[in-house]
Amino acid sequence: MTTSTKAANLFSELKTRIDARQARVGVIGLGYVGLPLALLYTEENFRVTGFDIDRGKVETLNSGGSYIYRIPPTEIQVARQREFRATADFSGLTDMDAIIICVPTPLDEYREPDLSFITNTAKAIAPHLRAGQLVVLESTTYPGTTEEVLVPTLESGNSCGLRAARGETTDGANHFFVAFSPEREDPGNQSVARRDIPKVVGGLNHQASDLAALLYGAIFNRVVPVSSPAVAEMTKLLENIYRCVNIALVNELKLLALRMGLDIWEVIEAASTKPFGFQPFYPGPGLGGHCIPIDPYYLSWKAKAWDFQTRFIELAGEINSAMPYHVVSQVSRALSQQGKALKNAKVLVLGVAYKKDIDDLRESPALTIIELLQKDGARVSYNDPYFPFIGKGRHYELHMKCVPVEDVHEFDCVLIVTDHSDYDYRWIVQHASLVVDTRNATTGIHSDNIVRC
Repeated sequence: MTTSTKAANLFSELKTRIDARQARVGVIGLGYVGLPLALLYTEENFRVTGFDIDRGKVETLNSGGSYIYRIPPTEIQVARQREFRATADFSGLTDMDAIIICVPTPLDEYREPDLSFITNTAKAIAPHLRAGQLVVLESTTYPGTTEEVLVPTLESGNSCGLRAARGETTDGANHFFVAFSPEREDPGNQSVARRDIPKVVGGLNHQASDLAALLYGAIFNRVVPVSSPAVAEMTKLLENIYRCVNIALVNELKLLALRMGLDIWEVIEAASTKPFGFQPFYPGPGLGGHCIPIDPYYLSWKAKAWDFQTRFIELAGEINSAMPYHVVSQVSRALSQQGKALKNAKVLVLGVAYKKDIDDLRESPALTIIELLQKDGARVSYNDPYFPFIGKGRHYELHMKCVPVEDVHEFDCVLIVTDHSDYDYRWIVQHASLVVDTRNATTGIHSDNIVRC
């Protein structure tokens, strides 16, 4: 058997194993993206192993528990019955046929891409690579990361001389396959089933694309192949930049509408009646989540290498980043109109998750707002049904305990930052002395103690 025949066999064997649901799938990073993905593969009877450096998560999953609100423990327990397991031992990657990387890609203190999670993960994978494996990166990043960062790290870190398959077909049996497929998670979205979200895939060569398309086609109803990993990487950035720029636009218009004495929410509702050429976006207290506040900066950073300034992206970032400051200013103004100063005022922040009905604090504007209020001397408390405690994170250190929402009457101001469905807003308005609403949560409620900003 020739070397090229062996290589072709490795490709064909993996295709066959995926098609027959016999491929072993390893998912690295068991957070808001990786764990749901692992469970989808388990539902389709793949043998799935989840890898994570957080031993607490590993122990929770292996005992049948869950640390993500929208994933009940029963789902983990069913998956465990189907041989799903979690581990912090990366040597088990050798046994995987496909390895999917779902690790964070944050910004550093200078708002530049921090790829340390990707590089460290690639270094952990490399010693355990074997010929014929498929490695897929899902972490959102700038165009070129897969080919310029992931692949070289995987190639240089293994001692067997393995190389990523390039070109039309592999030219030897010592190859592994590489692709990029951006995650498209939308926590809290109950209207679109996870399987119905089309999956974009871009392989380093056509064989990698075929394998990735087949792998994701087993759990998603539609797969969208593109010509390269860089195109897939850029696709994800375009999706999030589109939202970032439009949210910035409507945030700016909200500030103008406030000065003009207009209700921006009424304006948006009226504009939404147009059956073509308009998609509604809504203002808020700032951007949150792992994608929209971060991803645009990945492209603007990369653009500098091409001597290109992404002015729309940077302006949108400035507008959205300024919204927490606007909120604090409005709280101060509302208190002043009641003859009170912000300093020493008791402020209750309602909702700290970055959007309604989820247990996700990543980049939440509520955290910035709390810090700004504290800096101005306010005595700040919070309530959120999803967070009994706020400790220390990558960019914050608050150490606060949730207080009962029934205590709203004890505060000088109740600030609605996240409009969770659990809140009875009519009752809150009735019992609070002042309500500052950043989410239009009190729409339809008429009271002199409401300030909408």
